[in-house]
Amino acid sequence: MSLDPNAGEAPRLSLADYRARWPAEAATVGRFLALLDDAQDPFVRERLAGHFTASAWLVDRTGERVLLTHHRKLDRWLQLGGHADGVRDFARVALTEAQEESGLSDLSVEAGIFDLDAHEIPEHKGVPAHVHYDVRYVVRANGSEEFVVSDESHALAWRAIASLVDDESMDDSVRRMARKWLTRRDPRTRPSSY
Repeated sequence: MSLDPNAGEAPRLSLADYRARWPAEAATVGRFLALLDDAQDPFVRERLAGHFTASAWLVDRTGERVLLTHHRKLDRWLQLGGHADGVRDFARVALTEAQEESGLSDLSVEAGIFDLDAHEIPEHKGVPAHVHYDVRYVVRANGSEEFVVSDESHALAWRAIASLVDDESMDDSVRRMARKWLTRRDPRTRPSSY
């Protein structure tokens, strides 16, 4: 079976597009691009120095709410997502994880990376601490919003995006994504920085 010679360029092109849209995040994009060039496959979780994951900013039909998970291992409210596990299409990983973790079936993913975040994951059950290089996409719920809680979550909840911006109990990256979303929806709400 021959591989598409351009298949390896898709993540690089997606990251370059993101850097063009968010020039203030060029240093973060540089870290993600450097990971792509690593000799050890960064798309598999066995690369314990750090590896790619993908997440979904899963919004309802109105764009007013986002579905968050009370993550079982991390014990925090976060966006849905997970490991790439060898898949080099970040958007496909984000969509698959959203479907698996929410039980929602009528979902669509928007083109273009929405957010990037590199964060340390603590040691868990013999797996040493490591970095997740998380590539995030907007995923939209187009049908029923009746979710099913998976084994990976304590709970799921639809949260008003506007309420997340100033909620200090939320993860900083969730608050940043809420600001980005609100800015995208209404440029008059543009904060001075993300």
